[in-house]
Amino acid sequence: MRIVVDAFGGDNAPLEIVKGASLASNEYSVEITLTGDKDKIISIIDENNLSFFGELKIVDTKDVITMHDDPTTILKSHAESSMGLAFIELKNDKADAFVSAGSTGAIIVGGTLIIKRIKGIKRPALGGMIPSPDGSYMLMDMGANAECRPEMLAQFGVMASVYLEKVENRKNPKIGLLNIGTEDTKGDELRKDAYKLLEKSNINFVGNIESREMPKGVCDAVITDGFTGNIALKLIEGTSITLFKLIKQVMYKSLPNKLAALVLKRDLYSLKRLMDSNEVGGTPLLGVQKPVIKAHGSSNATAIKNAIRQAIAFTNSNAIEIISNNI
Repeated sequence: MRIVVDAFGGDNAPLEIVKGASLASNEYSVEITLTGDKDKIISIIDENNLSFFGELKIVDTKDVITMHDDPTTILKSHAESSMGLAFIELKNDKADAFVSAGSTGAIIVGGTLIIKRIKGIKRPALGGMIPSPDGSYMLMDMGANAECRPEMLAQFGVMASVYLEKVENRKNPKIGLLNIGTEDTKGDELRKDAYKLLEKSNINFVGNIESREMPKGVCDAVITDGFTGNIALKLIEGTSITLFKLIKQVMYKSLPNKLAALVLKRDLYSLKRLMDSNEVGGTPLLGVQKPVIKAHGSSNATAIKNAIRQAIAFTNSNAIEIISNNI
């Protein structure tokens, strides 16, 4: 198996991307293709004594599409950027899956218009795994589609269910619809109509989910439009960061608290690791014809390694075929 990685996508590129690709390559025995400035990539490999399983392929380009560029430029002026060439590698079957920590918009455009949608899919969506006390749950859509129609939310539910069952190995996953109340009469017309479609689908739809229930992990996937989902995601991230800062302030407030912190250090580290997005990996773009994984923009080497692990699991499953057959 070969995974193509955009070596110059993300805040910590290319160093952390190349290091993460090396970690994944050796741990999972997978071949890697890196796209980007070849001289800089080789320099990083040499300076950090990095190694790769099998044959390392580097696709050379000096061009990079940034977070500030119009996402659609990946089709024309930035077609030969590190991300653009990574998509071409996947499109031409020179790689089995794609990983990038670069521009979310460009990844959505590239996945939709270069790799192409699965026949029948209205819009691809980002379905990311969010940590919870009992494991994790998927939030979908996380920002690919600011405006949605009821049938799109219904398709998100089907795609989430298939991915969770085939990639995350969850039997008959519970799918909920994010709303302002649990009754089927609550919400706007979008939520009401989507509820009816999800109820008729052949998935384990458990009804409406209120946002306060999300962190508890009451269902395996929470379905919503991309605008609402992106706000929810950033609220969760911000709350987690703030909570750990407050805990740290309390622990350093006095000598007794510092002593207590020493006793609890291991458990607090485990809690922080549980909530660390770097441990999750990346977010699959569901609804396109090949595995595409969007890693967090601030991904470090661990996050990239885990994003590649996720890409491998996605590739080894038959999730895309099953989604195609169920739409």
